[in-house]
Amino acid sequence: MSVHLSRCMELLTYLHDSELVARFQRRCGLFLVESAHLKPERQSGQLVRDRLDHQDRNSNYKYKENGYASRLVMYVGQVMKDVLKLPRPFSPPVVKLETRVDAEYGLPSTHAMAATAISFTLLLSATSRIQFQFGVGLTIAVTLATLVSLSRLYTGMHSVLDVICGILISAVLLGGTYPYWETMDHFQLNNPISPIVVLVLFYFLCYIYPELDHYSTTRGDTTTILGTCAGASAGYWVNQQLGQTFEPEGMLPVPLPTLTASALALGTGRFLVGAVILLATRQIVKTVSLHMLYSWYKVPKSDNNARRRKEIEVPSKFATYTSVGLVNSILANRIFLFLGLL
Repeated sequence: MSVHLSRCMELLTYLHDSELVARFQRRCGLFLVESAHLKPERQSGQLVRDRLDHQDRNSNYKYKENGYASRLVMYVGQVMKDVLKLPRPFSPPVVKLETRVDAEYGLPSTHAMAATAISFTLLLSATSRIQFQFGVGLTIAVTLATLVSLSRLYTGMHSVLDVICGILISAVLLGGTYPYWETMDHFQLNNPISPIVVLVLFYFLCYIYPELDHYSTTRGDTTTILGTCAGASAGYWVNQQLGQTFEPEGMLPVPLPTLTASALALGTGRFLVGAVILLATRQIVKTVSLHMLYSWYKVPKSDNNARRRKEIEVPSKFATYTSVGLVNSILANRIFLFLGLL
């Protein structure tokens, strides 16, 4: 038993080794150029914090995908990072192509989790609604998940262990929740208390997010994800009550629509108009919510670091991205109809 445990630990240590990531980068033609002022990162339980003040505090980093299962995957991954506290690969030997998230912990890779969850949620959900060759869809899903996972090694942000664990965790969560997707959808769209439950539960999950001894973007990013999901979920419920669900016409599953020049032009138009609407919503609600919270807690407007405080960051981001989800699911479609883009 002890021999097997020892071998297992050796394998885990090997998969988490920074040199394994560096070898992959060198195979891809990416090499670390050392200089006299380059210092190794501190290889301890704590991550490098020197870059915290240079992070983009307001950027929106994590994936935002629809579906309770995918949101569950992201929340579990974010929490596991801050509970396990395993460091990202060290530089040297790894080349770091991203610096904003160096203060975050590494395991599991939420990019690998999101790519797996999004790809396979779409694949499994689409079979009952759209006619397509499952083998082709499976190939696309595997390819997308693989490319995103390998990109995390190429950028030097994750170890091989981080990526493998991310994929496995997503697979377990998707497999465990798959039998209940229809039940969750029915509750989301039809139960009168659905919007209240989702808004309260998701805000509660954001507020009880694990505390760290240093600031990390994970709490804000998690709030962004859950806020968007809460707003979209409430919006879908409103659409259902109004009878405006934009269901495909005909018997399900319907044939996959042909990609024509007209369809491409309409899609591009919807993307551009939607981007403007959502960016405007984000900026307006973010500005108003921060102004109100700064006034409530009597914080000087010049104190940008106050945005990192939980009592300001969580409600501000949650309100902002809940509004984005609501506007995206309710208002954007109405505007598309008005402009003839649907």
